[in-house]
Amino acid sequence: MALSEEERRRLEMLEQELASTDPDLDRTLQTGAHRLHSREGSTMVRGILTTVAAFALVIVGIATELIIIGILGFVLMLAGAHWFIKGLGPGSRPEETLHDA
Repeated sequence: MALSEEERRRLEMLEQELASTDPDLDRTLQTGAHRLHSREGSTMVRGILTTVAAFALVIVGIATELIIIGILGFVLMLAGAHWFIKGLGPGSRPEETLHDA
C-alpha cells in the first residue's frame, strides 16, 4: 500500500523532528538495534550450554575422583554463568553510558 504525497511529507517531517530531538534514538534506529538483541540471545545460549557442559564435567570429576577435572568444570561453569548474565541485560555499551551520564 503506497503512501500519499501528504503522508510521505508528514513522515519525513516526523523523521527530521526525531533526529533533532533525540539523536541517540535516531542513530539506533538507523544502525539497527535488532543485531544487538540477536547477539545477546546467542550469548545467553552459549552461557547455558557452557554451564550445562561444565556441570557434567564437575560430576565426572567427582565420579572419577580427579580434582583437576572438577576444578576445570567449576571454572567453566563460572564462565558460562558470566556469559548467560551478560546476555540477559543490555550491558555497558558506550552509547548507554554516554546517554546516562
